[in-house]
Amino acid sequence: MVTLIKDDYSLLQSLGRFGINLGFGDKTVKEVCEEQGVDTYTFLAIVNFYINGTADMTDTRYVSMPTVLHYLKSSHEYFISFQLPRIRKGLEAALDEKDNLARLILKLYDEYAHEIQQHMRYEEKTVFPYVEALSNGETNANYDVHTFSRHHPQVTAKLKELKNIIIKYLPSDPMRNNQLTDTLYNIYNMEEWLTMHSQVEDKIFTPAIRYMENKLKQDDVSVKISEMISKNPNNDEALSDREKEVIVALVQGMTNKEIADHLYISVNTVITHRRNIAKKLQIHSPAGLTIYAIVNNLIDISSVKL
Repeated sequence: MVTLIKDDYSLLQSLGRFGINLGFGDKTVKEVCEEQGVDTYTFLAIVNFYINGTADMTDTRYVSMPTVLHYLKSSHEYFISFQLPRIRKGLEAALDEKDNLARLILKLYDEYAHEIQQHMRYEEKTVFPYVEALSNGETNANYDVHTFSRHHPQVTAKLKELKNIIIKYLPSDPMRNNQLTDTLYNIYNMEEWLTMHSQVEDKIFTPAIRYMENKLKQDDVSVKISEMISKNPNNDEALSDREKEVIVALVQGMTNKEIADHLYISVNTVITHRRNIAKKLQIHSPAGLTIYAIVNNLIDISSVKL
């Protein structure tokens, strides 16, 4: 862990957001993470993103959502409770509030601070509880990761505008120049970290949510089909031989016309058989019929194109 920090000291800011305390001696990254209750894979995925700017090697199946949520919540607390007030105080000390331009700069900063607080509070009130519910196997018909993506704008535009105004137009005051330069440096630093924070959400957090959603949907379909089969284990006996032949043909991907030609019956008769099959089995999708056919030995799984 020490070697990792020596290679990129900016990672020091990330440690606290993961809940990792200093004083870990010569322990490895894995040892430190396990000792302090942080998922090692997720820690390295986010750290790698900060260092290399890519999440291409991150497998969302192995991302720990509790670790990601802790990281994001701590990041919000850091920005809202520490970084934003700190820069506001720096601007107050560096600017003459009697000057109209200085007042406009402070107003612009306050608008930016309000915007970012609203953005983060939205995530804490809506997104994080949704993800925690997903982790417990609960879905929400009124919300999904697509909705989150549409409400996830970049939040650094006003910050860029602010620093450009300070650099280009603010009259230099030798008595406050050091304070202003230091505050401007902090603004640059915060802009960089906020951009990375937003990208972590886009490249790691959002794909992990999407994976959870898809997995729950697949599990839900499998459970429903299993329940259908278990409720009527002898459903295959309720089907006629011709209906079984129709199921096999459907599973093999034949159209109604192809089934009719294959079984020497009319297309209308095929449609009637399909209606009766759906009524008897309460299964309406091709995937559901495929699972039914495999479970009831109407077709061998090796012959099915999955």
